[in-house]
Amino acid sequence: MIKFFRKIRQKMLIENKFSKYLIYAIGEIILVVIGILIALAINNSNQNRVIQKKEQTYLNGLKAEFQTSKFKLSELIKINKSNFYGAKKLLEDISNKNESPSEKQFSELLLNTFSSDISFNPNNSLLSEMISSGSLKDISNTNLRIKLTNWISTIEDISKQESELGIQREKVLDIFRTNENSLRTIFDLTGISQEIGLQKMEQSVSNLDLLKSRKFENNILMFILTTNAMEKAHYEPLMKDLESIMELIENEIK
Repeated sequence: MIKFFRKIRQKMLIENKFSKYLIYAIGEIILVVIGILIALAINNSNQNRVIQKKEQTYLNGLKAEFQTSKFKLSELIKINKSNFYGAKKLLEDISNKNESPSEKQFSELLLNTFSSDISFNPNNSLLSEMISSGSLKDISNTNLRIKLTNWISTIEDISKQESELGIQREKVLDIFRTNENSLRTIFDLTGISQEIGLQKMEQSVSNLDLLKSRKFENNILMFILTTNAMEKAHYEPLMKDLESIMELIENEIK
């Protein structure tokens, strides 16, 4: 009987030790899991900080780029407006049969209206690098990412319209590649000849007969239509897109 109780006691001791060991082992496992979870959380937190810092760097770079692009576009809109009103003044001179401008006035108007080529050249170096490298995904604002992607394709459309405007401008300038009209007269009367070191002609050739030319009038009309479309259908919407992007960027900068 004594041996029987001894065996039971030994068995209980063994089972008690096993239970303690099992509890200890489970505790160790829980501690390891908690340690892993804490390490993952710290790692994720560090990664998020790195991504956020990278995003802020990109946002500040994009802000600077779009500020420069806005200034360029604003200046381009001013030039385009000036060309538009200059071409309208030429049409008024064509329509006014009773009073013609002086040769000097006509030359200055032609030079001011058609000397400037229209071409929007935005600062897109950082944005292009972000798109090509896949870094655009680091921008957390989905709406901003979409607008930045669309910006590139919009610029391509703008470039096509500017090419059309350039063609209409060239058609006007082609009139001065003939024997009937004199570009030299315009240079002499506007000071261009003096700037580039050319002597003035002793006897200038008048260009005022252009005011009677139907071809010249038609080219001016086409130029006016294209210039107006450039502003209303392209530059003004582009400026709104640009300002919208700048506002989103500003809101994301911390």
